[in-house]
Amino acid sequence: MPRCPAWAKVNLTLHITGRRADGFHELESLVVFAGVGDELEFTADADLSLSVTGPFAPAIAAAGSADEDNLVLRAARSLRARLGMTDGVHIRLDKRLPVAAGIGGGSADAAATLLGLAEFWGVDDTAMLSEIGLGLGADVPVCLAGGSSYVSGIGERIVPVSDLPPVWLVLANPGRPLATGAVFAARKGAFSVPQPWTGPTATAMDLAARLAAYRNDLEPAAQSLMPEIDDVLGALLTTDGCLLARMSGSGATCFGLFSEPSLAHAAAVSIRTLRPTWWVAAAPVLGRDEKVVSVAG
Repeated sequence: MPRCPAWAKVNLTLHITGRRADGFHELESLVVFAGVGDELEFTADADLSLSVTGPFAPAIAAAGSADEDNLVLRAARSLRARLGMTDGVHIRLDKRLPVAAGIGGGSADAAATLLGLAEFWGVDDTAMLSEIGLGLGADVPVCLAGGSSYVSGIGERIVPVSDLPPVWLVLANPGRPLATGAVFAARKGAFSVPQPWTGPTATAMDLAARLAAYRNDLEPAAQSLMPEIDDVLGALLTTDGCLLARMSGSGATCFGLFSEPSLAHAAAVSIRTLRPTWWVAAAPVLGRDEKVVSVAG
């Protein structure tokens, strides 16, 4: 009974550098994965089916995303069709990450589905999985690749980043979903000039200092749609040891950067105590030697 974790994807930076003729936006982003996420479990069955458990299962049901449009089922059907198979499998998704939260929960779930089923069905074709993943969403390829990466294009150009220092994140979400499409539609102003990520950083403070020269171009648009994001950023910044606070992806989840696990855990407890309706989690940034999606029997 294989089980696959699907870790939270966090955009430490996100610059929107242009828009293509087909409507897709070009971007540059330093992406890392935090050690908190969903989990998928696979068992043989007569057909493809999905059940959702966990604290955010009701949000999946409320969004109507446990049906044909769910990324997990789309990923499973796409892989099965490419393989010309009729094998069935039941997938149980333990939904621990908030929905529509800017931390790639659905994309990570889709990537975990592809990797888990590839193991389950004995498939070894990374290129095929990547092609299917890009067709499912811009964030799926980096979730398939795993590890810290600098991503550009529409998400298909992925350069591994192996020289980040050990750091911890506190992730905080105000408890309301925020649709990616709405945030992009609300974005105003010129596109950013490309600003690639180069060179190593030795310490968490060095990393925070370098990140300060970057930004999340979607943050102002998200704040205009959900002013609570300002509260989340403020709550993170006022905790002891927070080196930098920024929104991830299209929001509304924000992260605080910390040098030590004790500081991160204390900050998470403090915020959770003051804001009990928020989702808050402290987690390490996973190194490149830690597989973002692994399969264990």
